[in-house]
Amino acid sequence: MRVNLAIEDVVLIVLYFIGVLYVGFTAKKRNDDADSVEEYLLAGRSLTLPMFVATLVSTWYGGILGVGEFTYKHGLSAWVVFGLPYYIFGAIFAFMLAGKVRKSNLFTIPERLAQIYDKKTSFFGTILTLILVTPAPYFLMLGVLLQIIFGLDFKLSVVISTVISTSYLFVGGFRADVYTDILEFFLMFLGFSLIIPFAGLKYGWIDFIVANVPKEILSLTGGNSIQYIVAWFLIAIWTLVDPGFYQRCYAAKNERVAKYGILISILFWMIFDFMTITAGLYSRAILPELEQPLMAYPVLAEVVLPKVAKGLFYIGMLATIMSTLNTLVFISATIIGNDIIWRIKKKHNQVSQINLYTKVGLVITSVVSILLAIYFPSVVDLWYIIGTLTIPGLLIPVVTSYFEGLAPSPKYAFLIMVSGFVSSFASFAIGQIFKSSDGVPIYPFGLEPMFPGLIVSTLVYVVGKVLERVR
Repeated sequence: MRVNLAIEDVVLIVLYFIGVLYVGFTAKKRNDDADSVEEYLLAGRSLTLPMFVATLVSTWYGGILGVGEFTYKHGLSAWVVFGLPYYIFGAIFAFMLAGKVRKSNLFTIPERLAQIYDKKTSFFGTILTLILVTPAPYFLMLGVLLQIIFGLDFKLSVVISTVISTSYLFVGGFRADVYTDILEFFLMFLGFSLIIPFAGLKYGWIDFIVANVPKEILSLTGGNSIQYIVAWFLIAIWTLVDPGFYQRCYAAKNERVAKYGILISILFWMIFDFMTITAGLYSRAILPELEQPLMAYPVLAEVVLPKVAKGLFYIGMLATIMSTLNTLVFISATIIGNDIIWRIKKKHNQVSQINLYTKVGLVITSVVSILLAIYFPSVVDLWYIIGTLTIPGLLIPVVTSYFEGLAPSPKYAFLIMVSGFVSSFASFAIGQIFKSSDGVPIYPFGLEPMFPGLIVSTLVYVVGKVLERVR
């Protein structure tokens, strides 16, 4: 697919990329602390409430093309799947964890695991966290957008998107990530605020959507089973172990900013969800025979928006993806630099070397993501599978580590982590081996892979706590 953009649209998109690069490269703080580890990794723990909200909101929607695809296929259930559960778990994180996370003054989740448990638990947690934050799907989506906008070769588009999204992180670190996120926060809202009124004026408003979409996609289940909805609802537990949440809280100016920043962010997520879901419903109503639902938003823009507005909408999609992409790249790089390379060499190196190792992590993350995006394009399909496999192992050890008396002993923390991951992985593998005639995976007991992982890890946790008290 190649979109038809006027020269004005192309100029706006090019100016957007130039603007992101300018903001990113000029973000570095100019003082004696500019090269400190705390400044490079967490912007000196100085995020104010507006900065915190802008960067957290913008990094939560990287899979925007996937949201369009899901809404096109399943309608209002997108809100039940991608909206409501994340508001709930986001609020739980704000009230129960945000202040404690900020007070810990750490850099990463694996660092917390090492502090509370032991080396093997921290190491396995490091691997699971790296899998959880893989940025490859977002490199792929950004590469696809560049390909359809500029007509470039796909591989070249992925490489270009990688360079644009990561180059300024070498210079400005986390502060560059935050400052570009602030710019992208405004642009993503601007882009999606345009398409709804243009669609409404051209085709009609709510009555038009109701009259032109299948009735089942106007229900909260979207024609899906209750178990399917519950499974997706539970995937939102991702929020409680999301490294982006922890990173923002570590970087907040104080505990109050961390807590209220998340609560305010939920309000902005509600607004943005309204816009993206409405746009997806318009796409289904206007384009009922769309062959590639993943392109629901781009194709809608083609038939609804005039020039300039179309360019701004594409910028909104690009900003939504890039704000998440650069965050995941930097988190991955920080884990590689701080929790792997430096932990191995810390007996021989000073803390100041962490910045250098993080930059090495940026290179490693970028190269691996390029290879995955080019040679395994189905990685987008694994987006939530990754969550179902890693969350059961991480959830209990990470969350309970912030509550005195609830954390398991190091021995059981490791068993919880391994059993949760292995159970989910085994269930997933069995489902891939045994499929129905129409290719649908048949999981043990009809349960999605996350369920056995959560059940087994919880049982190990309970048994471990009981045995600890008996002894």
